[in-house]
Amino acid sequence: MKKHILGFPRMGAQRELKFALESFWKGKSSLDELEAVSRELRARHWGIQRDAGLDTVATGDFSWYDQVLDTSLMLGAVPARFRGLAAGAETYFAMARGDQKRNIAAMEMTKWFNTNYHYIVPEIEPDFAPALLSAKIVDETAEAVAAGFAAKPVLVGPITYLSLAKGVDGADPWSKLDGIAEVYCEVIRRLAAQCEWIQLDEPILCADLPAAGRAAFAVTYRKLNAAAGGAKLMLATYFDNLDENLDLALASGCAALHLDLVRGGRNLDDVLAKLPAGMALSAGVIEGRNIWRNDFAASLAKLRKIADKIGPDRLMVASSCSLLHAPVSLAGETKLDAELKSWLAFATEKCAEVAALAGYAAAEGEPADEAWRANQAAIASRRTSARVHDAAMQARVAAATPEMAKRKSAFPERRKAQAWLALPPFPTTTIGSFPQTAEIRRARLAFRKGEMAEADYRAFMQGEIRSVVEKQEAIGLDVLVHGEPERNDMVEYFGQQMAGFCFTANGWVQSYGSRCVKPPVIFGDVSRPKPMTVDWITYAQSVTKKPMKGMLTGPVTILCWSFVRDDLPRETVCRQIALAIRDEVADLEAAGIRVIQIDEAALSEGRPVKERDHAAYFDWAVEAFRLATCCVADSTQIHTHMCYSEFNKMIRAIAAMDADVISIEASRSKMELLDAFRTYEYPNGIGPGVYDIHSPRIPETAEIVGLLEKAAEYIPADRLWVNPDCGLKTRDWAEVVPSLEHMVEAAKIIRAKLA
Repeated sequence: MKKHILGFPRMGAQRELKFALESFWKGKSSLDELEAVSRELRARHWGIQRDAGLDTVATGDFSWYDQVLDTSLMLGAVPARFRGLAAGAETYFAMARGDQKRNIAAMEMTKWFNTNYHYIVPEIEPDFAPALLSAKIVDETAEAVAAGFAAKPVLVGPITYLSLAKGVDGADPWSKLDGIAEVYCEVIRRLAAQCEWIQLDEPILCADLPAAGRAAFAVTYRKLNAAAGGAKLMLATYFDNLDENLDLALASGCAALHLDLVRGGRNLDDVLAKLPAGMALSAGVIEGRNIWRNDFAASLAKLRKIADKIGPDRLMVASSCSLLHAPVSLAGETKLDAELKSWLAFATEKCAEVAALAGYAAAEGEPADEAWRANQAAIASRRTSARVHDAAMQARVAAATPEMAKRKSAFPERRKAQAWLALPPFPTTTIGSFPQTAEIRRARLAFRKGEMAEADYRAFMQGEIRSVVEKQEAIGLDVLVHGEPERNDMVEYFGQQMAGFCFTANGWVQSYGSRCVKPPVIFGDVSRPKPMTVDWITYAQSVTKKPMKGMLTGPVTILCWSFVRDDLPRETVCRQIALAIRDEVADLEAAGIRVIQIDEAALSEGRPVKERDHAAYFDWAVEAFRLATCCVADSTQIHTHMCYSEFNKMIRAIAAMDADVISIEASRSKMELLDAFRTYEYPNGIGPGVYDIHSPRIPETAEIVGLLEKAAEYIPADRLWVNPDCGLKTRDWAEVVPSLEHMVEAAKIIRAKLA
């Protein structure tokens, strides 16, 4: 019975790749040094998989930025604006991050299905002629084989790749499929000489497969299977059920089909009944996107059911998806509460779980070894622990009424009540955070370690807030923020002050590029014991006469950017968080803060991958946002923010949130995300981002003016705000100040032109 995973985290247990990348980008280390760190990490991660007892190790899953970008480079899908750069790292990183020196904008970035991982959107131009440009996956597979590992290369499948791509200048991405398939065939032939199995990831089969992809699937996979020769192709699907595309998957001709049996598997019986005699089934029973210990008894029952139907020789045991979305190892969590730690499994532990379950499934009778007993004891402990359940919060959720999720008046009346703000046309603001300097991080660390007294810490942070306010006033922004120097992370900060959360020391996962996040763990019922932000925000308001925004993270984003308990429906957990945030909103307003932003950056991310399931999700997600925000007076202005979302597919849900102002990412797409506003008249204020904060590039004033002029084609000028795409914590002041100065100057120009 084969044992494998679909991919492993790439950053390293101590985020070694993050620091190596950032050192290279700053010119402090060489490309050779970056490659040396990369080789060491790959070897270490392959060793973890082999030592756990897996039959193969994943290759090609390691990336300096993103596996979709790697695929674009493999295919030679390099947009024209980057073709004058040096081949290799310079082109690769410019595509991902832009090039400030040459004033080249980065490619668009968006979420990988409904995860918090971002990918670089492929741009297919009319003159794109697919050709093998980068053999990275072949080289890394050879590296693993030379080191003595049994490699299983992992490729983003061609149908998923083109489904996620965008045509540029009228190009139809699907018109390039034949050429793309030929490149894949060449790569597969090279890989087949080195390994038994090759994994092709096609999660689009579990989502909304475009008609062109469905039409081309069978012929494409006939070519790929022919190229494999004596090697075996595994068609990997995940994140949902294989429903209407099950027939395609079963007829793919691949030697194995992988199913996500955690988030999918609803139609497992149908799959087992129709599985071709020559096809193996890879059962993804170990959750790749969460950190809870697997319930061996439940998974073993599922595996034995499959083995009884198709035979153990055709059963493979696996993670549900790549472990990219999980932290590396529990070994570094020496300070985590022992009981809570016993409930968890990170990527390293998940590899061991895969191997253990395969062993149990292959054996006769009921398991009785120590590992089995420890697993079942941990499952029972979590199920019965008193620390998980809060009767008062459960009662409060049950007592919430629909009226609690409604503002007192409609937007036109609220807008009149908010005239006290006295804002100019095209008011300027930022999304919330400002650069987190080394001094700020040192102060937070010293305070956390007890090396800085609380009074000294507060004085330091107040000084940072005062400095940020002064900078904003000098730049000329209209609505200010306090800069969030006290916050380590927009979710972790709030989780640390609420009941029902616990935290890891090294539970890092990649979000995009070198950006890592450390999601809190929601293990129990959530509540807010006391105010979380009021002191900091009221201090910031005390040092300026301009309006100060209170900054909160919304319930859906806290939910999506945490590792969430799986013993309650997600919507129930979200309502608990919403009530906690509602208490904070009320306290801010009572303290005199009358502009409050509740960020829902993850609203789009939380959607199921199939469009037909979106409406039910948006019903409870929008209700949670409104439950958190609809306790204020008409004169209090509620903002929200979303980034890297498919706004055109969710415009009605956004409108239903009924925020007074919404700010969104729009600069990388050149305002293409606003197409929905041509046919749907969004009723409230909107600030489409005009400054791409995920790139070090400083936008010119004229460029921002052009974006605002384009935005004004979609949005009435009297409801148009001016702001960056997202928060500024990851940027340097040397980039932020001139970028915001250009943004404010652009607002002045557009006022003169359009107001």
